[in-house]
Order: sequence, then C-alpha cells, then structure tokens
Amino acid sequence: MDQVDGRRLRGDASRRVVLERAADLASVEGLDGLSIGRLAAAADVSKSGVATLFGSKERLQLATVEAAAQRFREHVLEPARVEPRGVRRIAALLDAWIAYSRDRVFPGGCFFAAALVDFDAKPGPVRDAIAAAYRSWNDYLRISVGYAIEQGELDAGTDAALLAFEFVALLDAANAQSVMSGSPAPYALARRAIAPRLLAAGAPDDVVRRFLDVDDLAA
Repeated sequence: MDQVDGRRLRGDASRRVVLERAADLASVEGLDGLSIGRLAAAADVSKSGVATLFGSKERLQLATVEAAAQRFREHVLEPARVEPRGVRRIAALLDAWIAYSRDRVFPGGCFFAAALVDFDAKPGPVRDAIAAAYRSWNDYLRISVGYAIEQGELDAGTDAALLAFEFVALLDAANAQSVMSGSPAPYALARRAIAPRLLAAGAPDDVVRRFLDVDDLAA
C-alpha cells in the first residue's frame, strides 16, 4: 500500500508540474497549439510520460484550463476575500486582477483572454470549459456588485450586470494593450477609467482613492 501511495503522490506531483508548464506555454503560444508532443519538448519530459498522464490532446487541454482556473482563483479571488462583501471586496478584486495580469502570473498575460481568442469559434468541451471559467469570473464580479447594492454601498439604481461588464471590458483591454506594448501603462489607464464609474455608482471616496493610488508603473 505504501508503494502504491508513493507512486500516486509522485504521479500527482509530476502532473502538477507539467500542468504549470502547460498553462504558461498556452498563455504565450495558444491553447489550441498545445499538444502532448509540444508540451513534452517544452517541459523536457518524454511524450510517453505526458501521454500516460493525460491520454489525449483534448484531455491535456481540459486539465490545463482547470489548472489555469485554479491559479486565477489563488491570485485574484482568494486574496480579495479578506475584504468584506461590498465595495471593498470589489476594489480588491479589481486590484488583484490588475496585479495578476500586470505581474504576468501567466507569461502571456491573462490565460483566459488568450484562450478565448483561440476557441471562441470552435465548439467542443475545451471551448465549454474556457467559457465556463470566464463566465464564473464575470458572475463573481456581478454578484459582488449586487451585494454592494444590497448593502447600500452603491446606489440602488445601479445595474450590477452592466457595471461588472464595464469593469471586465476595461481590464481585458488593459491586458491586451499591455501584452502588445510590453508596458504597464494600460493598467494605470484602466484604474483611471474604473474609478469614476465606482464614484458615479456611489462608492465611498476613500475606497476609490485607495484603488486609484496604486502605482502600476512602479509595481
């Protein structure tokens, strides 16, 4: 039994390492181009070893999407949860997302922005998994805005879905422009665009000021 458990632990560790490399690689070269052979070469492991872990290209891609989603949760959602539900958590989520993209948690910027471009017109399980992860982030942000409205921290007439949509659009634009230019300046612009939207919705000045005062150019 100890031998079996030891092999399983080593197998799980190998799988995690390979998936970390797979997510990094896919963020730069595209998830559609991720194959057992390409990953084996990039991770310096045998093709048979990768094939044993995943079995097929599609299963590898699905596992990579889940690994990327877990990394996103660790860098964006979990840090923001230290703040109470409401405006402070919204600001923390937006700030954590900017840091996630700006600091290249994935070398190619936001993993899901790249994956959406790869699979937006390609039906199948991989596209469904990418869409579900992206929708989960959008829904989480929308629900967070809804809590702030319910708690009276944002105006009662605020459209939670619209405000969340605007935030996501600005963040995605900053990610795309920063990846293309190699500059963090788009993140500062995103903050300057998000801040007045928060204020117009009734967010407290001190929360918005704290969000706005982060220097993305120096980070």
